[in-house]
Amino acid sequence: MLLVPFFVSFVIRTVVWQFILSDNGVILGSLKNAGLLPQNFHVLATGYAVIAGLAYNYLPFTALPIYVAIERIDRRVLDAAYDLYATKREAFTKVILPLTVPGLFAAFLLTFIPALGDYINQQLLGGTNDTMIGTVIQNSFLQTLDYAGGSALSAVLLAVALVGIFAYARLLGTRTIEEYL
Repeated sequence: MLLVPFFVSFVIRTVVWQFILSDNGVILGSLKNAGLLPQNFHVLATGYAVIAGLAYNYLPFTALPIYVAIERIDRRVLDAAYDLYATKREAFTKVILPLTVPGLFAAFLLTFIPALGDYINQQLLGGTNDTMIGTVIQNSFLQTLDYAGGSALSAVLLAVALVGIFAYARLLGTRTIEEYL
């Protein structure tokens, strides 16, 4: 069920969120008609709508690598932790979490990189008060025709993202179970 949204275009998924979150949409319209929400309440054209759209569109990029990392953990290692009287919390923090670090890193990369340059969610779901860097770069190219400025912003964004990713990888590291044995 997690992959079903990928059968539909990214833009169409975002437009559907626009329909769902609109004032007279499926959710808010029903809640307003039932008297559970005030008539002037709205979610569309806010930062919350953008975050909801980003979360929905990039959830599979996050969930699948984490699922694969957890699935790769040998059940015997977890049983050994319980045999050594580890609580569920200790087993999670000392066994599961360190072994899923490569999956967490992959999930971070697969989610962060596309979301960093996303401008569709902000344009369709966000208001005029919210701005994302992808929107600024897109406007530099298409509206103001400032190709040099847009290219410079893109290069700075790429450099900052690469430095952040390398720092994240360096601090987090990637370990496998063989390194612990």
